[in-house]
Amino acid sequence: MINYFVHESSYVDDNVTIGDNTKIWHFSHILSGSNIGANCSFGQNCVVGPKVNIGNGVKVQNNVSIYEGVEIEDDVFLGPSMVFTNVINPRAFIVRREEFKKTLLKKGSSIGANATIVCGVTIGEYALIGSGTVVNRDVKPFALMVGVPVKQIGWVSKAGNTLKFDENSIAIDSFDNSKYKIENDSLIVMEEN
Repeated sequence: MINYFVHESSYVDDNVTIGDNTKIWHFSHILSGSNIGANCSFGQNCVVGPKVNIGNGVKVQNNVSIYEGVEIEDDVFLGPSMVFTNVINPRAFIVRREEFKKTLLKKGSSIGANATIVCGVTIGEYALIGSGTVVNRDVKPFALMVGVPVKQIGWVSKAGNTLKFDENSIAIDSFDNSKYKIENDSLIVMEEN
């Protein structure tokens, strides 16, 4: 029994798994060997695969292509027209499929509109990448990143709010009163509500 939605203008190849309550909107294509979790949403003009794994609760906005080599964990947000790459030095006249580099987006991370994710990086849990940013190196969990090339300008909570720290390097998120602390240049979740 099919428990997901695919708009009639979209194509889903054979050998694809799609989880319950996932919605794939206009003019999209899901290529063979791809696995998409439950409760995901794909805007119009998205391409997935081949052989891409996407977790549960992922939101993909319009005009996003997720190529082989990209892996996306649960609850990730991909903003409109953001870009993944999968080869460092592409040439139209050289086939480099054996050189695809793995890109990993960890649970709860968000990528802003028109950002570019250069292949071979890992974006940590709940990190927030600003619109138009070019990510060419790994990103720490909870890091707030902007710029070309990317640089860290702060920390965010699980809710995506910018954290402001007191003299003891502790911050409380106004969204849910969860507590965070900076230790050894990393963000530690102290209490969750």
